[in-house]
Amino acid sequence: MHVLPLLQVDAFTTQPLCGNPCAVVFDADSLTDRLMLAIAREMNLSETAFVSRSSIADYAVRFFTPAEEIPLAGHPTIATIFALVVSERLILNEPTMNVLLELKDGPIPIEIYSSDEKIEKIVMTQRKPKFLSKYDPAIILPVFGLEIDDILPGVPIQTVSTGTPQLMVPLKSLEALRKAHINFQAFNTLRHQSDFFSPHLFCLQGITKIGHTFARHFGTPPDLLEDPFTGSATGGMAAFLWHYSLINKPCFVAEQGHWLNRPGQATVEIIGSQFDIQAIKVAGNACLVMRGELILP
Repeated sequence: MHVLPLLQVDAFTTQPLCGNPCAVVFDADSLTDRLMLAIAREMNLSETAFVSRSSIADYAVRFFTPAEEIPLAGHPTIATIFALVVSERLILNEPTMNVLLELKDGPIPIEIYSSDEKIEKIVMTQRKPKFLSKYDPAIILPVFGLEIDDILPGVPIQTVSTGTPQLMVPLKSLEALRKAHINFQAFNTLRHQSDFFSPHLFCLQGITKIGHTFARHFGTPPDLLEDPFTGSATGGMAAFLWHYSLINKPCFVAEQGHWLNRPGQATVEIIGSQFDIQAIKVAGNACLVMRGELILP
């Protein structure tokens, strides 16, 4: 029998049962790809993180949805760092600490800010954005039950990647965003022919007084139908907003998940000029909701 430590952490929130839950499995060095995918299906969350030793960074971690591995993900990164701290695998001995996390496609830097050994925020630096394929709104919008009047005028629908390619679909209002829904068959056909992992629909309105954007992120089974908070796509969205002059400051608050009764929030910072973005910093906090053991044959 093989027993592995397991924590479940809610990321991009400080309130239990809010934000986006992530299972974090420690001591995963000996797990095969097939077994990690099976465990992710068992957890049945947006993503499950598998932490192991690294020869090039402080820790290595891989992220799996119930359907497949994803190279970079936001809420599992925040959840993994938080889990390392609360499990005392990572000791907070300075107010600001830097950690290097090895992902499937290479390491990323993490900053941890704390006070009295309590985390205040975790900041992940996502990769230099890539602006990829643009899509015809007449093809994309019907997949989500939307019409041309729902789109934000003057900017494209485009795939952007800060580590994981996501389809950016800018809408003009919360009302347009609320009525969006996914046509599974049409979406699966579209995705098979596309360059993106999943779609991120958003508008330039927050849900709370401090929010600047609100988003929804869809999937198809066996993945969740809608993600409570998507950190990787928030980074891509930030690059999109800055590149197309949709925001006038390189820092803002992104919100997601409130309509799923799992409100989440991140602070975002864009590093670089409008046409030479170097990196995106996505910051949030987390809370522990479960401790356990994963029992394998």
